[in-house]
Amino acid sequence: MSFDDHVFRHTPALRGKVTPPSISEMRFGLERFDEFEEQAIAEGWPADWRMDHDEREANRQEILFGRMDQDLWVFGYGSLIWDPAVEVVEYRYGSLPGWRRSFCMWLEGGRGSPQQPGLMAALDSGGHCDGVVLRIPAEIVDRETGFMWRREMFSGTYCPEFRQISTPQGPVDALVFLMNCDNRRYAPDLSEEQAARMIALAEGRLGPNFEYLDSMVRHLDELGIEDADMRRLHARAKALRG
Repeated sequence: MSFDDHVFRHTPALRGKVTPPSISEMRFGLERFDEFEEQAIAEGWPADWRMDHDEREANRQEILFGRMDQDLWVFGYGSLIWDPAVEVVEYRYGSLPGWRRSFCMWLEGGRGSPQQPGLMAALDSGGHCDGVVLRIPAEIVDRETGFMWRREMFSGTYCPEFRQISTPQGPVDALVFLMNCDNRRYAPDLSEEQAARMIALAEGRLGPNFEYLDSMVRHLDELGIEDADMRRLHARAKALRG
């Protein structure tokens, strides 16, 4: 089932470019973790590769306390934009002050390995981040955030918080998944050259780490979302691969 056209009335550039949740590989239940467990053993992931299921659900209940019966806005800065894996009824462009899109998270599986880790994008403090906000209607917030927590809080590397997002249609109070700066996977002090080299060299079961960065930059360009830092990092990593 595709999204209705009215979902993109404020963001026409996204129309036809967002993966419907019915076919998204990022929409999964607890049974998917059995597959991940096999992968973790085969690839030698650290023992703390996933968050405890009960702990994850307790976190969801705590963060969303008093909000389960109202529409929920969620800020997307990366793959949540083009593959949200949840049912939404509205997209808007939005900007988050005080946080920026940054490749600051160690990646030891998927597109990296314990021997040659890569990097993932997260929201790190400083600057601002342009992205989107997407709205989940009140009647399905409980169900859809179950999928979202399994996807975003897979290993506890984020801190979900509510922040005010400015949009052309007015400010909204949105759920934002910020980098957990206490998590062992946080890599705050990498230079652009170091980050580019890691991304250029890392590869895992899902392919090269560079493909992840390349996909992000291409999607941001398609959607008209500017990020000079990502463009510069992409150019440097591409040159290193060449």
